Amino acid sequence: MSSSKSLTIAVAGLGQRIAVVLRNLIAAAPQARIVAYADPEPYGLPSLTKRGIGTGRVYSDVATMLAETKPDLFVIGSPNHLHLGHIKAGLAAGVRIFTEKPIVRTEDETWELARLLAKHGETSVLVGLVMRSSPLTKAVSSLIADGRVGQLISMDGNEHLHPEHGAFLMRDWRRREEFGGSFLLDKCCHDFDIYRSFIGSLPKRVASFGGRTIFTSENGARLNGPKYEDGTAAYTVWRKGWNTSNATFGSDADVNDHQVAIVEYENGVRLSFHANTHAGLPQRRWYFAGTEGAIEADLVSDHLVVRDALGLKPAKTVPIETGAGAHEGMDPAMGRDLAAHLLEDKPFPVNAYDAIVAGLTVMAIDKAMRENVVVECAPLWDRLHTELGR
Repeated sequence: MSSSKSLTIAVAGLGQRIAVVLRNLIAAAPQARIVAYADPEPYGLPSLTKRGIGTGRVYSDVATMLAETKPDLFVIGSPNHLHLGHIKAGLAAGVRIFTEKPIVRTEDETWELARLLAKHGETSVLVGLVMRSSPLTKAVSSLIADGRVGQLISMDGNEHLHPEHGAFLMRDWRRREEFGGSFLLDKCCHDFDIYRSFIGSLPKRVASFGGRTIFTSENGARLNGPKYEDGTAAYTVWRKGWNTSNATFGSDADVNDHQVAIVEYENGVRLSFHANTHAGLPQRRWYFAGTEGAIEADLVSDHLVVRDALGLKPAKTVPIETGAGAHEGMDPAMGRDLAAHLLEDKPFPVNAYDAIVAGLTVMAIDKAMRENVVVECAPLWDRLHTELGR
């Protein structure tokens, strides 16, 4: 990063995920420094200190921290149920905000946030929808824009997690909707953000089915017990964080461990989606079918193939350079995007409106699942645009 501008950062919620975000931002902007944080249980602190990244003064109160440090950027990595309160504190202090996804947790929180953004400006809050920075996302978007599929007719997407990842979700604070929102909201809201960006339209109506039938006591009696070659017990590999449970199977979790959904968009494109937290073949795969061709892409393997619809030419594999780093290169890429935006005024690939739409889409999907109905989405967009003053 060529800019000589300084960048001071204050943090609310120094968890493991936001520590990754901070590491990559500071790697892209070495002049950035963390001047303070507020978190009674900073589980992400060791990953910063072992890399020589200072974290500044410790505060017990976010408002006091912001008033005394006056940072250039206020980074929110707290559990999802605290996001809105911390966003309100940042806006009241007049500082620029970056928050992890999901931006908020419920419809009521969404409307309150929209009113705040109408007052303070939609650009006052940046959101970590990391898939927007993915090299694979950018390559797929370019192929669609170049007309390689022609008119997009339908697509399917999935997110199939390794069982250790699923086990972590059943132990972590995200296992409870009161803290994280639904499984689909916390884990997959940026998937639905990406789908809308590819499709180019707002969702029109949604339907869904799902449940928690994998990480149950009954299955635990049968599946628990295996160990890896180094002696580590299965379903315990991922590190614990705040408010974790020791029970992987049959914990007090109330979130789904698998879900399917279908979405029809206002422009007529249809989407099917499948998520599972106990998959022997992990995938984050997209398949696009259009009038002129098809694209298949997988974020786990960095696989991208495009072919004309009739197969008159050989399928073309498009090379993807992700580089090193977590999330298949997405985290370093988002760090660079964030640094370029904050220090050089370059566009950031996602905004608060995108994050709100993604969240409301998932909330509609979850409502359809709970109530066993097809949910029409137009009232959500009408109210959102009214609350934002658009």
